[in-house]
Amino acid sequence: MMERSLVLFELAGADQSVRFSPHCWKTRMALAHKGLTAQSVPWRFTDKAEIAFSEQTCVPVLVDNGVAVSDSWRIAQHLETHFSQTPPLARENGGLAACAFVNHWADVTLLPALARVIIPDVYHVLHPKDRQYFRASREARLGMAIEQLPAHRQDYLNELKRVLAPLRGTLRGQPFLAGHAPSYADYCVFGMFMWSHCVSDIAIVEPDDPIHAWRERLLDLFDGFARKAPVHHLTSGGNTHDQPRV
Repeated sequence: MMERSLVLFELAGADQSVRFSPHCWKTRMALAHKGLTAQSVPWRFTDKAEIAFSEQTCVPVLVDNGVAVSDSWRIAQHLETHFSQTPPLARENGGLAACAFVNHWADVTLLPALARVIIPDVYHVLHPKDRQYFRASREARLGMAIEQLPAHRQDYLNELKRVLAPLRGTLRGQPFLAGHAPSYADYCVFGMFMWSHCVSDIAIVEPDDPIHAWRERLLDLFDGFARKAPVHHLTSGGNTHDQPRV
């Protein structure tokens, strides 16, 4: 295959090594699945001008030989089309198109449920220049101040458990959403779990949950690529939790 230049703009925290965006993690796993390496460029919420060339205001943005592709789903489609000699992101039963429902469920149903649990931790990971933007945009969506969220955490965890029921039921009968091997459908959901893993110490699934074992399998893929990713460890500055990271 002809050598190609790949550059990936990814959301970063105050520590630019911590890449926590769930959508960027979808792309990260898709690249690893295909055996592709991209130059990683840290990006923050207020760095809109740095990706203006893509005609988008958010990441991930992949630049393939000078051509910008934005949105994790469109990036997955691009990788399938333009890197057809690499392992497919979904092998059968409809190919990548069959992953569309899972991707949509993760974005529309799982992400909001998880956000209510971990948004306070996300806020503390951010670079100071991003915090005003993040606070205003997220509080408008959530209808309350970020500081009010922890008081309702147990209710949010209970709701998250309910939301995860279809995932849990599926994984009781098979190791991955695609069956015996991972596909892009797994990465769509795993991106959400990496969002939590990278910024929060809150246990969102119990060790005996089938989802926990699935997540461990995903963390170990590609020589432990996701497991080795830098994470933000909460300090004693008022941001600790009773539950350990699981």
